[in-house]
Amino acid sequence: MQERLRVSSEVGRLKAVLLHRPGRELESLTPQYLDSMLFEDIPFLEQMQNEHDMFAQLLIDQGCAVYYIEQLLEEVLGDAALRLEVVRHLVDTAHLHSPSLKKIILEHLQESDPQQLVAYLIGGLLKDEIDDKVTYKSLSYFIRDAYPYYISPLPNLYFTRDPATMVKQGFFINLMKTESRRRENWLVSLVARHHRLFHSVRMYDDCTNGSSIEGGDILIINDTCAVIGSSARTDAWAIEAFARTMLKSHQDGGEGLKEIIVIQIPYTRAYMHLDTVFTMVDIDKFCIFPGVESALRVFYMTQNSRDSLKIEEVSSLKEALKKALGLPSVDIIRSGGDDMIASAREQWNDSTNTLAIAPGTVVTYRRNVVSNETLARHNIQVFPIRGSELVRGRGGPRCMSMPLLREPL
Repeated sequence: MQERLRVSSEVGRLKAVLLHRPGRELESLTPQYLDSMLFEDIPFLEQMQNEHDMFAQLLIDQGCAVYYIEQLLEEVLGDAALRLEVVRHLVDTAHLHSPSLKKIILEHLQESDPQQLVAYLIGGLLKDEIDDKVTYKSLSYFIRDAYPYYISPLPNLYFTRDPATMVKQGFFINLMKTESRRRENWLVSLVARHHRLFHSVRMYDDCTNGSSIEGGDILIINDTCAVIGSSARTDAWAIEAFARTMLKSHQDGGEGLKEIIVIQIPYTRAYMHLDTVFTMVDIDKFCIFPGVESALRVFYMTQNSRDSLKIEEVSSLKEALKKALGLPSVDIIRSGGDDMIASAREQWNDSTNTLAIAPGTVVTYRRNVVSNETLARHNIQVFPIRGSELVRGRGGPRCMSMPLLREPL
């Protein structure tokens, strides 16, 4: 019998995770589209896949079940009626204004089997794939001719952390900040709504009224508290909406949360999510990039008795964490140790984007030597993985994983 999916901490032993193996969607990256596709450089796909395979195998070797979103999508799209609904939605949201072109693309996609449709959903639809069927080319075709896709690919999908978040036994569908990633949360919601793996979860969606929140900014630190980053990708209103939903659920006796800690970080691409500068590595230990410490603002959110939020700014992140965890002390470990040059260099390669697979046991990129040694000196066991190509998308092991089941602490 399948265990009920549940995540009530950042560090409980990881038992099930959702990944996406990088695929042909990465072959869409060319220099002129790097900014819009949120990449810094063009990765070598074969090496990237090898690195991702080693990451997945490490998780399996540590007793974690690995599920791939592309495989789950293929399974749910075996339903012909759902497949038709998905095709229509994909075409309707692809910014296609020519009725004749929409009809051609709709018919082309309707002929796809589940595996091919998943390839289009993730890898996009190239103009070259159906140009022989397009007899009339409108002005917009010629003006936008340089862009090779009718349906854009999703090169960031291997960062599965962001589109949704398990909050205890609830599944919170997030809303991505950038247009280039908006289809990701829809794909994850398709799987969550229709795949048997998610039969036991409660779905939370449409909670933010169009304001963005992404999984890289959501840390579930224990059974009653989440830490949320106010960042370049997560809006303050979305955090408040998340808090209202989760705190009210707890107040009503459901699977919600009792308190929310909000950490405001600098709103820059270099620190796009909270987990690029701050992660939890043990039941009482955290890792932080020291370059942001002086710029942080911390807020504490709870439910008021009169059905509103109580929000107060607090002066100490460490004190807020101690209070939420009910501990006499917590250890906040600086990435790079006391070497500010190493810290800055390694943060660029996601040294603080650690994935805890058990209390005091984390996966990191091997290249962040100084930060990994610093973690080890604080009695954290480090499993380093190769990431020379994976890191080009500006994300580390935590970004690349969506925990579905962790053992309770």
